[in-house]
Amino acid sequence: MNMLLRTLLASVAGLVVSQACLAEDLLAKVKAGKQITVATEARYAPFEYVEGGKIVGYDVDLLQYVMAGALPGVKNKTLDLPFQGLLPGLDAKRFDMIIAAVTANRERVSKFAFTLPIAEATIGVLTRADSAGSIKAPADLNGKVAGAQIGSVQTDALKALDKKLKEAGGAGLKEIKEYVAYDEAYADLATGRLDAVAQSLSNLGPLMKSRPGVFAVLPQTIGPKSYFAWVARKDADSAALVKAMNEGIARANKDGTMKKLQMKWFGMSMDLPVDALPEPSM
Repeated sequence: MNMLLRTLLASVAGLVVSQACLAEDLLAKVKAGKQITVATEARYAPFEYVEGGKIVGYDVDLLQYVMAGALPGVKNKTLDLPFQGLLPGLDAKRFDMIIAAVTANRERVSKFAFTLPIAEATIGVLTRADSAGSIKAPADLNGKVAGAQIGSVQTDALKALDKKLKEAGGAGLKEIKEYVAYDEAYADLATGRLDAVAQSLSNLGPLMKSRPGVFAVLPQTIGPKSYFAWVARKDADSAALVKAMNEGIARANKDGTMKKLQMKWFGMSMDLPVDALPEPSM
């Protein structure tokens, strides 16, 4: 074999290897590297929070179950970031996925790939127990100060409620305060600097249990039924990883693991769609 032919064959072989590497999607890269890098906000109990120096919670347990089936032998590197930095960080490819309670709404679903639902995100209204006599329904929040997290669907729900109250002839909300983390909002509500906090019902049950006699939850929700899910980039590179995660979530839903984890962390179970994330209505 002459030198020219050898050089040509070597070039072709190199091109094939190069194309194979380029063809590797995110799931293949994660498996090959034995590590997935995910981001969360560890200030959103009981989904994820810090206890004893470790991030614990419902999402942590569910991810461990899903990874055991979908990514055996792969280690999980978790970045703890403010909620406001999760979606921009994912878009900038600073990590592989968001493993946190992110509400699926129209705007987010149009830009990112959401997994199957991992919990219900329907929004409730938290008040102080001592104001239960004067605030019995969302309509009683006219002239009141309400709070939620910056950049959250809950804040959007408060803005929608404010508009609805005004359209009905009321004064609307006096002010909507936005917080970096919900713990700050709960503290302000407990001390009287807020009259109400908009939060998902999934979070409110455990909070009520941990702070008996401090808070109350209105019987009516605000906004339509909605769901929490994990998030990935909406591109061909991430598609196989999202599919693997969905298969694990569906398995957890069908074999009872999800309900066991919900009882452990929320004190209640939720009936969630198994086959697809419903089209968001907000």
